[in-house]
Amino acid sequence: MNKYIAPSLLAADFGNLQRDIEMINNSKADWFHIDVMDGVFVPNISFGMPVIKAIKEHAKKTMDVHLMIVNPDKFISDFKKVGADILTVHYEACPHLHRTVQTIKAEGMKAGVSLNPHTPIAVLEDIIEDLDLVLIMSVNPGFGGQSFIENTYKKVQQLQALIEFSGSKALIEVDGGVTDQNIEQLSEVGVNAFVAGSFVFKSENPTNTIANLKDLVSPS
Repeated sequence: MNKYIAPSLLAADFGNLQRDIEMINNSKADWFHIDVMDGVFVPNISFGMPVIKAIKEHAKKTMDVHLMIVNPDKFISDFKKVGADILTVHYEACPHLHRTVQTIKAEGMKAGVSLNPHTPIAVLEDIIEDLDLVLIMSVNPGFGGQSFIENTYKKVQQLQALIEFSGSKALIEVDGGVTDQNIEQLSEVGVNAFVAGSFVFKSENPTNTIANLKDLVSPS
C-alpha cells in the first residue's frame, strides 16, 4: 500500500507561508496537513477559513485537514468550500459520529476520525467500515514539537487488526513526533500516512528532509 508524507503547516513560517507551500509542492511530500484548532477542544488557536482558502489557491497536492474543534458539524460544508480533500474529526468531539462521517462523505470529501492518546481503538468498532482514514495522535493535541508517545506502536497494531478483521479500507495516519528515527518502525506496524511538522520545517533543508522520510518508507 502507498505511503504518504504529510508536512504539517502548523510548523511552517507563517510570515513566508506561500514560500513554504511552494516548497511542499516541489518536494516529495504527498499531502498538506492542516491542523485547525479552536482554543476550546485544544488550548491553541490556529488556522481559520480565510487562511485555508489562501493555502488552497497555491497548494497542488491533497489537502488533509484535521479538525481539533468542538461542534465540527457546523463547519463541514465550509471546509469543503475552502478546499479540504480529507476532513478528519475527533472521536472525542463528536457525540453523533456516524452522522458526522456521513455528512463529510456527502460533501464529497474523504472522512477521517482522530483519536487522542488516551482513547482506545475499540471505540471505532462500529464505524471503522465507513472511514477512509484513522488518525492516531502520537502526542497530546494542541501543540507542535512534542515528544512521541511510545504506546503508539501498540495502538497502531490494534487498529491494523481491527481494519483487517472488518474489511475496512481505512488508511492509518500518525501525527506527532514523527522523525527519521521512528518512521520506519511506524511503517512496519501498519502506518500509511505520516504527519511531520517541526522535524521538517526546523531542519536545515526541509526539501531534503521530506525526501529522506519518503525514501525511508517508499524506497525508489
